[in-house]
Amino acid sequence: MAAVSRRTFLTLGGVGAALVVTGGTGLIWDGLNNAAPVTASTGGAAFTEPPVLRSVSGLLDVALSASRSRIDVGGTTVSAMTYNGSLPGPTLVVRPGDTVKISLVNSLGEPTNLHTHGLHVSPEGSSDNVFRQVDTATTADYEYQIPDDHPAGAFWYHPHHHGMTAEQVFAGLYGVIRVERDDHIAVTRERLLVISDITFDSSGEVAVTTQMDRMAGREGQIMLVNGQVAPVLDAKPGDIERWYVVNACTSRYLSLTLAGATISLQGNDGSRLAEPRQVSAIDLVPGARADVLVTMPAGAVNLLAIPVDRGSAGSMMVGNPRSTSVVTLARLRVSGERATVPQTATLSPAPLPLRDLRTETLTGSRTLTLAMGAAGMGMGGGGMMQFTIDGTTFDPNRVDQSVARGAIEEWMLVNTSTMDHPFHLHVWPMQLLSTGGTTETEPVWRDVVNVPAKSRVRVRIAFEDFTGTSVYHCHILDHEDGGMMGVITVA
Repeated sequence: MAAVSRRTFLTLGGVGAALVVTGGTGLIWDGLNNAAPVTASTGGAAFTEPPVLRSVSGLLDVALSASRSRIDVGGTTVSAMTYNGSLPGPTLVVRPGDTVKISLVNSLGEPTNLHTHGLHVSPEGSSDNVFRQVDTATTADYEYQIPDDHPAGAFWYHPHHHGMTAEQVFAGLYGVIRVERDDHIAVTRERLLVISDITFDSSGEVAVTTQMDRMAGREGQIMLVNGQVAPVLDAKPGDIERWYVVNACTSRYLSLTLAGATISLQGNDGSRLAEPRQVSAIDLVPGARADVLVTMPAGAVNLLAIPVDRGSAGSMMVGNPRSTSVVTLARLRVSGERATVPQTATLSPAPLPLRDLRTETLTGSRTLTLAMGAAGMGMGGGGMMQFTIDGTTFDPNRVDQSVARGAIEEWMLVNTSTMDHPFHLHVWPMQLLSTGGTTETEPVWRDVVNVPAKSRVRVRIAFEDFTGTSVYHCHILDHEDGGMMGVITVA
């Protein structure tokens, strides 16, 4: 077992168990703390990406069918929830100024809805409205207007029906939204890597998650890249590849390493860095994304997920679901003659200077406290864990924060619990100012920020462009479903 690293996710942004494969036989968790042997591949299939649906003449008009499907995972046929029968769902590629129309067909046998994570779009009506409920055997139409000045990058979509979000994302309902601008980098190729995890029982169904696992935030026994187990990527020495990496895990923090390769971080979430930064690992909290350039070394290289200590749920945790295993997510087969590529891959045109809210007039401030504690009979008497913000659990009929349109506010996010919580605010991105005693010296923008256990984070937010009602929450989706979510209205 490898040692678990304790990282502070400041500007970047965990990991755990996986399908353990020996001689073609893997162990798939059965949801009852028993392991049942099944035939499984050790990986080795060629790397693939989800189908791409691209806007034409300013319009992307697509149907997404959410259903239970039989799919292949690591050489075994299993059942999962999918969009359009693929895991992940299709990649939606749009440009600033586009209109996106999605007909969501619900064939799941249970309610669902749709959230466009990270997009700066309206939260009202048929846009990014997470209060909508799409009943089974019905179709709901969504329409999003992408602003003309929307940043480029990788965003994603997934269900957000309260109480069912974690179950549906864990079961396979997620896909990527790419916003493209004319700011290309001269690279050998681009790749999309959607990292997720899942657990199947011995019959190939998505395993039932225990209450203990939900309290900690479930981490699946199989880790996937674009729905594949340890796929193989082919490249030549010296190739410079641009990777868009998405953490679509329900709870798992990612720390990804690629020994021997040079990794240059270009940006996180929907924000590009003013100056690229060389990093030794790609660190992503749940829901976060990274835009990186990878320069390939010669030989075989493994993309590894290193375990990250994100704390625990305290004395109620008996049977922590997190593993201390290092997981091989993908294998890079780098061979052939050294590629002829630019010595330095640079953005063209250069990114505009990042906005810095520290130089602008602050109109208000507030403190939000994230907490965990026992409800009912108490910690020693069988009570359940409660997840709260400012002492209350989520109520869709209660407005927790009222903000004036155009306000620039500073929020102090306080975590009194023994576990890290990734904080996500819909619609309006956050500028990270400080984490604990560490202050950011340059503008850092995120739509998910990590709030470490027993610590605090300062952010500033410009509530511009849109009015309406939306939510903020912990992006450990079991904690969100457990009540760690609040309602915000901007008017």
